[in-house]
Amino acid sequence: MNLDLKALEARHPAALPSAAPALRALNLQLAAGEQIAVIGPSGAGKTTLLQVLACAQPPTQGVLKLGGLDPWRLPVRALRRLRGQLFLAPQVPPLPPRQRVVTSVLAGRLPAMGLWASLRSLFYPSDIPAAYEALAHFDLGDKLFERVDRLSGGERQRVGLARALLAPASLWLIDEPLSALDPVRARMAMTALVDLARERQTTLVATLHQVDMALAHFPRIVGLRNGQLVFDLPAEQVSPEHLAHLYAQHAHALRGEALPLPRDEVAPAAPAPVVMHCR
Repeated sequence: MNLDLKALEARHPAALPSAAPALRALNLQLAAGEQIAVIGPSGAGKTTLLQVLACAQPPTQGVLKLGGLDPWRLPVRALRRLRGQLFLAPQVPPLPPRQRVVTSVLAGRLPAMGLWASLRSLFYPSDIPAAYEALAHFDLGDKLFERVDRLSGGERQRVGLARALLAPASLWLIDEPLSALDPVRARMAMTALVDLARERQTTLVATLHQVDMALAHFPRIVGLRNGQLVFDLPAEQVSPEHLAHLYAQHAHALRGEALPLPRDEVAPAAPAPVVMHCR
Protein backbone atom coordinates (compact mmCIF):
# COMPACT_ATOMS: atom_id res chain seq x y z
CA MET A 1 0.00 0.00 0.00
CA ASN A 2 1.42 3.40 -0.95
CA LEU A 3 1.09 6.42 1.36
CA ASP A 4 0.87 10.11 0.54
CA LEU A 5 0.83 12.84 3.20
CA LYS A 6 0.81 16.49 2.18
CA ALA A 7 0.93 19.44 4.61
CA LEU A 8 -0.64 17.16 7.19
CA GLU A 9 -1.44 18.35 10.70
CA ALA A 10 -2.82 16.28 13.57
CA ARG A 11 -3.19 16.43 17.34
CA HIS A 12 -2.20 13.79 19.86
CA PRO A 13 -5.24 11.57 20.63
CA ALA A 14 -5.24 12.68 24.30
CA ALA A 15 -4.47 16.37 23.66
CA LEU A 16 -6.84 19.20 24.53
CA PRO A 17 -8.39 21.11 21.60
CA SER A 18 -6.26 24.12 22.54
CA ALA A 19 -2.99 22.16 22.42
CA ALA A 20 -0.48 22.65 19.62
CA PRO A 21 -0.59 20.07 16.83
CA ALA A 22 1.55 16.95 17.35
CA LEU A 23 2.24 16.89 13.59
CA ARG A 24 2.77 20.08 11.59
CA ALA A 25 2.95 20.58 7.82
CA LEU A 26 4.19 17.02 7.33
CA ASN A 27 4.96 15.85 3.79
CA LEU A 28 5.78 12.17 3.37
CA GLN A 29 5.42 9.65 0.54
CA LEU A 30 5.98 5.89 0.63
CA ALA A 31 5.83 3.45 -2.26
CA ALA A 32 3.97 0.18 -1.82
CA GLY A 33 6.20 -2.42 -0.17
CA GLU A 34 8.65 0.12 1.28
CA GLN A 35 9.99 -0.18 4.84
CA ILE A 36 10.91 2.91 6.89
CA ALA A 37 11.88 3.66 10.48
CA VAL A 38 10.66 6.86 12.14
CA ILE A 39 12.99 8.17 14.86
CA GLY A 40 13.10 11.24 17.06
CA PRO A 41 12.94 12.31 20.71
CA SER A 42 9.89 11.75 22.88
CA GLY A 43 7.08 14.11 21.92
CA ALA A 44 8.18 14.25 18.29
CA GLY A 45 4.79 13.03 17.06
CA LYS A 46 5.74 9.45 16.16
CA THR A 47 2.78 7.74 17.82
CA THR A 48 0.36 10.34 16.48
CA LEU A 49 1.67 9.65 12.98
CA LEU A 50 0.87 5.94 13.35
CA GLN A 51 -2.60 6.72 14.73
CA VAL A 52 -3.34 8.88 11.70
CA LEU A 53 -2.02 6.26 9.27
CA ALA A 54 -4.13 3.60 11.02
CA CYS A 55 -7.26 5.74 10.45
CA ALA A 56 -7.76 5.85 14.21
CA GLN A 57 -8.04 9.64 14.07
CA PRO A 58 -8.47 12.12 11.23
CA PRO A 59 -5.91 14.81 10.46
CA THR A 60 -6.92 18.34 11.39
CA GLN A 61 -5.48 19.73 8.14
CA GLY A 62 -3.77 18.56 5.00
CA VAL A 63 -4.08 15.50 2.79
CA LEU A 64 -3.85 11.82 3.73
CA LYS A 65 -4.14 9.13 1.08
CA LEU A 66 -3.72 5.40 1.64
CA GLY A 67 -3.54 3.36 -1.53
CA GLY A 68 -4.73 6.43 -3.42
CA LEU A 69 -7.84 6.81 -1.23
CA ASP A 70 -8.75 9.56 1.22
CA PRO A 71 -10.07 7.42 4.11
CA TRP A 72 -12.16 10.17 5.66
CA ARG A 73 -14.13 10.71 2.45
CA LEU A 74 -15.09 7.06 2.11
CA PRO A 75 -18.49 5.60 3.01
CA VAL A 76 -18.56 3.74 6.32
CA ARG A 77 -18.32 0.27 4.77
CA ALA A 78 -15.46 1.27 2.49
CA LEU A 79 -13.59 2.79 5.45
CA ARG A 80 -14.10 -0.46 7.37
CA ARG A 81 -12.66 -2.45 4.44
CA LEU A 82 -9.67 -0.10 4.25
CA ARG A 83 -9.01 -0.47 7.98
CA GLY A 84 -9.00 -4.23 7.45
CA GLN A 85 -5.87 -3.74 5.30
CA LEU A 86 -4.05 -1.92 8.12
CA PHE A 87 -2.34 -3.50 11.12
CA LEU A 88 -1.38 -1.33 14.10
CA ALA A 89 0.82 -2.86 16.81
CA PRO A 90 0.91 -0.49 19.81
CA GLN A 91 3.86 -0.45 22.18
CA VAL A 92 1.79 -2.34 24.78
CA PRO A 93 -0.34 -4.91 22.90
CA PRO A 94 -3.96 -5.06 24.13
CA LEU A 95 -3.92 -8.82 24.79
CA PRO A 96 -6.65 -10.26 27.05
CA PRO A 97 -4.74 -11.60 30.09
CA ARG A 98 -6.62 -14.91 30.46
CA GLN A 99 -6.48 -15.72 26.75
CA ARG A 100 -4.20 -18.39 25.30
CA VAL A 101 -1.34 -17.17 23.14
CA VAL A 102 -2.58 -19.21 20.15
CA THR A 103 -5.93 -17.39 20.28
CA SER A 104 -4.27 -13.98 20.62
CA VAL A 105 -2.07 -14.58 17.58
CA LEU A 106 -4.89 -15.92 15.41
CA ALA A 107 -6.89 -12.79 16.30
CA GLY A 108 -4.75 -11.08 13.68
CA ARG A 109 -7.01 -12.72 11.10
CA LEU A 110 -10.25 -11.30 12.53
CA PRO A 111 -10.62 -8.51 9.90
CA ALA A 112 -10.97 -11.19 7.20
CA MET A 113 -13.37 -13.40 9.18
CA GLY A 114 -17.13 -13.33 9.48
CA LEU A 115 -18.97 -13.02 12.79
CA TRP A 116 -19.55 -16.73 13.40
CA ALA A 117 -16.03 -17.71 12.39
CA SER A 118 -14.67 -15.02 14.73
CA LEU A 119 -16.74 -16.31 17.67
CA ARG A 120 -15.82 -19.92 16.96
CA SER A 121 -12.10 -19.06 16.87
CA LEU A 122 -12.31 -17.90 20.50
CA PHE A 123 -13.03 -21.47 21.60
CA TYR A 124 -11.60 -23.60 18.77
CA PRO A 125 -8.41 -22.13 17.21
CA SER A 126 -8.74 -22.68 13.48
CA ASP A 127 -5.11 -22.85 12.31
CA ILE A 128 -2.73 -23.85 15.08
CA PRO A 129 0.21 -24.58 12.70
CA ALA A 130 0.03 -21.03 11.28
CA ALA A 131 0.04 -19.56 14.80
CA TYR A 132 3.04 -21.70 15.74
CA GLU A 133 4.94 -20.62 12.62
CA ALA A 134 4.26 -16.94 13.31
CA LEU A 135 5.42 -17.29 16.92
CA ALA A 136 8.51 -19.25 15.88
CA HIS A 137 9.75 -16.23 13.91
CA PHE A 138 10.00 -14.44 17.28
CA ASP A 139 11.33 -17.41 19.29
CA LEU A 140 7.98 -18.02 21.00
CA GLY A 141 6.87 -21.35 19.54
CA ASP A 142 7.05 -22.97 22.97
CA LYS A 143 4.51 -20.43 24.35
CA LEU A 144 1.73 -21.47 21.95
CA PHE A 145 -0.70 -22.66 24.64
CA GLU A 146 0.46 -20.43 27.50
CA ARG A 147 -1.90 -17.88 28.99
CA VAL A 148 -1.06 -14.29 28.18
CA ASP A 149 -0.91 -13.26 31.84
CA ARG A 150 1.97 -15.71 32.36
CA LEU A 151 4.16 -14.00 29.77
CA SER A 152 6.80 -11.36 30.42
CA GLY A 153 6.41 -7.87 28.95
CA GLY A 154 8.89 -8.68 26.19
CA GLU A 155 7.07 -11.89 25.32
CA ARG A 156 3.79 -9.99 25.05
CA GLN A 157 5.42 -7.51 22.70
CA ARG A 158 6.58 -10.36 20.48
CA VAL A 159 3.11 -11.95 20.51
CA GLY A 160 1.79 -8.61 19.25
CA LEU A 161 4.32 -8.71 16.40
CA ALA A 162 3.44 -12.31 15.55
CA ARG A 163 -0.15 -11.16 15.05
CA ALA A 164 0.98 -9.01 12.15
CA LEU A 165 2.17 -12.06 10.24
CA LEU A 166 -1.37 -13.47 10.15
CA ALA A 167 -3.20 -10.20 9.52
CA PRO A 168 -4.67 -9.61 6.03
CA ALA A 169 -2.86 -6.28 5.94
CA SER A 170 -0.80 -4.52 3.30
CA LEU A 171 0.41 -1.86 5.77
CA TRP A 172 2.09 -2.67 9.11
CA LEU A 173 2.29 0.17 11.63
CA ILE A 174 4.55 -0.83 14.51
CA ASP A 175 5.01 1.44 17.54
CA GLU A 176 8.19 1.02 19.62
CA PRO A 177 8.33 -2.79 19.30
CA LEU A 178 11.62 -3.23 21.18
CA SER A 179 11.08 -1.31 24.40
CA ALA A 180 10.79 -4.46 26.58
CA LEU A 181 13.29 -6.67 24.71
CA ASP A 182 16.91 -7.46 25.48
CA PRO A 183 19.42 -6.66 22.71
CA VAL A 184 19.56 -10.23 21.32
CA ARG A 185 15.80 -10.62 21.14
CA ALA A 186 15.46 -7.09 19.78
CA ARG A 187 17.77 -7.86 16.85
CA MET A 188 15.95 -11.14 16.20
CA ALA A 189 12.52 -9.47 16.22
CA MET A 190 13.62 -6.59 14.01
CA THR A 191 15.27 -8.88 11.49
CA ALA A 192 12.18 -11.09 11.27
CA LEU A 193 9.80 -8.15 10.92
CA VAL A 194 11.72 -6.31 8.20
CA ASP A 195 12.65 -9.45 6.25
CA LEU A 196 9.05 -10.73 6.22
CA ALA A 197 7.68 -7.33 5.22
CA ARG A 198 10.15 -7.21 2.33
CA GLU A 199 9.36 -10.80 1.31
CA ARG A 200 5.60 -10.12 1.30
CA GLN A 201 5.91 -6.65 -0.26
CA THR A 202 4.12 -5.22 2.78
CA THR A 203 4.59 -1.53 3.55
CA LEU A 204 6.14 -1.16 7.01
CA VAL A 205 6.32 1.97 9.16
CA ALA A 206 7.99 1.44 12.53
CA THR A 207 8.76 4.00 15.22
CA LEU A 208 11.93 3.31 17.19
CA HIS A 209 13.87 4.82 20.07
CA GLN A 210 16.82 2.54 19.29
CA VAL A 211 18.63 4.55 16.60
CA ASP A 212 21.25 1.84 16.06
CA MET A 213 18.50 -0.71 15.31
CA ALA A 214 16.82 1.67 12.87
CA LEU A 215 20.05 2.29 10.97
CA ALA A 216 20.98 -1.40 10.91
CA HIS A 217 17.65 -2.80 9.67
CA PHE A 218 15.82 -0.15 7.65
CA PRO A 219 16.83 1.21 4.24
CA ARG A 220 15.14 4.56 4.86
CA ILE A 221 15.06 6.73 7.99
CA VAL A 222 12.63 9.55 8.76
CA GLY A 223 13.54 11.96 11.55
CA LEU A 224 10.76 13.85 13.39
CA ARG A 225 11.16 16.60 15.95
CA ASN A 226 8.36 18.73 17.43
CA GLY A 227 5.95 17.29 14.87
CA GLN A 228 8.02 18.40 11.89
CA LEU A 229 10.11 16.51 9.37
CA VAL A 230 13.83 17.06 10.06
CA PHE A 231 15.20 14.64 7.48
CA ASP A 232 14.12 11.79 5.21
CA LEU A 233 17.19 9.90 4.02
CA PRO A 234 18.59 6.51 3.05
CA ALA A 235 20.07 4.93 6.18
CA GLU A 236 23.63 5.12 4.84
CA GLN A 237 23.31 8.90 4.44
CA VAL A 238 22.21 9.58 8.02
CA SER A 239 25.29 11.16 9.59
CA PRO A 240 26.19 11.83 13.23
CA GLU A 241 25.51 15.50 12.49
CA HIS A 242 21.95 14.68 11.37
CA LEU A 243 21.36 12.72 14.60
CA ALA A 244 22.93 15.39 16.80
CA HIS A 245 20.61 18.00 15.29
CA LEU A 246 17.55 15.73 15.61
CA TYR A 247 18.26 14.92 19.26
CA ALA A 248 19.56 18.34 20.31
CA GLN A 249 18.82 18.76 24.04
CA HIS A 250 17.75 15.10 24.05
CA ALA A 251 21.19 13.47 23.85
CA HIS A 252 20.19 10.97 26.56
CA ALA A 253 17.60 9.54 24.17
CA LEU A 254 20.16 9.19 21.39
CA ARG A 255 22.38 7.25 23.80
CA GLY A 256 19.44 5.11 24.92
CA GLU A 257 19.55 6.50 28.48
CA ALA A 258 16.67 7.46 30.73
CA LEU A 259 16.07 11.16 31.32
CA PRO A 260 17.78 12.14 34.60
CA LEU A 261 15.51 13.59 37.27
CA PRO A 262 16.15 17.07 38.71
CA ARG A 263 17.80 17.05 42.13
CA ASP A 264 14.52 17.83 43.94
CA GLU A 265 12.71 15.06 42.06
CA VAL A 266 15.15 12.22 42.63
CA ALA A 267 13.26 9.24 44.00
CA PRO A 268 14.07 8.61 47.68
CA ALA A 269 16.12 5.56 48.51
CA ALA A 270 14.10 2.52 49.52
CA PRO A 271 13.94 2.10 53.32
CA ALA A 272 16.07 -0.61 54.82
CA PRO A 273 14.17 -3.85 55.42
CA VAL A 274 12.88 -4.41 58.93
CA VAL A 275 14.18 -7.58 60.56
CA MET A 276 11.33 -9.64 62.00
CA HIS A 277 11.96 -12.11 64.83
CA CYS A 278 9.54 -14.93 65.46
CA ARG A 279 9.21 -16.02 69.09
